[in-house]
Amino acid sequence: MPDARLRCVIIDDNEINRLMLEHFVEMTESLEVAASLPDAIQGLNFLRSGEQADILLLDIEMPHLSGLDLVRLLPEPQPEVILVTTHRDFAVDAFALKVTDYLVKPVDYARFSQAIALAAERRVAITPSPVSTEPPISKSNTDIFVKVNNRMLRLDFNEVLYIEALSTYSVIVTPTQKHIVYLTLKAISERLPLAHFVRVHRSYIVNTQRIDSIENNMLQVGPYEVPVGKSYQDDFYRSLRNL
Repeated sequence: MPDARLRCVIIDDNEINRLMLEHFVEMTESLEVAASLPDAIQGLNFLRSGEQADILLLDIEMPHLSGLDLVRLLPEPQPEVILVTTHRDFAVDAFALKVTDYLVKPVDYARFSQAIALAAERRVAITPSPVSTEPPISKSNTDIFVKVNNRMLRLDFNEVLYIEALSTYSVIVTPTQKHIVYLTLKAISERLPLAHFVRVHRSYIVNTQRIDSIENNMLQVGPYEVPVGKSYQDDFYRSLRNL
């Protein structure tokens, strides 16, 4: 069976920081260290050589070439970039470059693992599916696959009550379970059948087929209540009239 681990490139001019990140990668079953390098110029040469890199763990302040400058020079296809720095001041510039995550040192393993899960989810989303002559698992257009912990779980759209945003991840709620997935609400909304799912709040998307009642801009969806945000009310009630 082919190795499905994601290849990580670590670039940091501080040896202690590199060793810490190497240890975190080694602790994570889905990862492997492809290279651990002390400066961004060596990193750029490595990445331009054609070596596969899925995730780049990158310091910002380094001599000769900064981490942000390296991101601007990355060849396509770019790896998922996770910046690891002692300073918060670069966050605006970093996210303008569409990096995957921004970690402030000292980094604990839980925060590192969350960033890796987000990078892995994004990596799966852009990886072309292999061509197969096997019949599809399901012909239903109401299914969605989401990564929950370390497994891909099939969910039926029709069973989803609502989806709630929590920071960089979301909670998909069904009548029997709540699934935490490392996708933003926006990323999930792009994969949903919009005729059935409507954004009703900055933090909620609801399955309109599962709404039991509405009172005072509060939706009863199964055993749960979901608020309708003030700025979403006009569009929401208009969508109900069009159903």
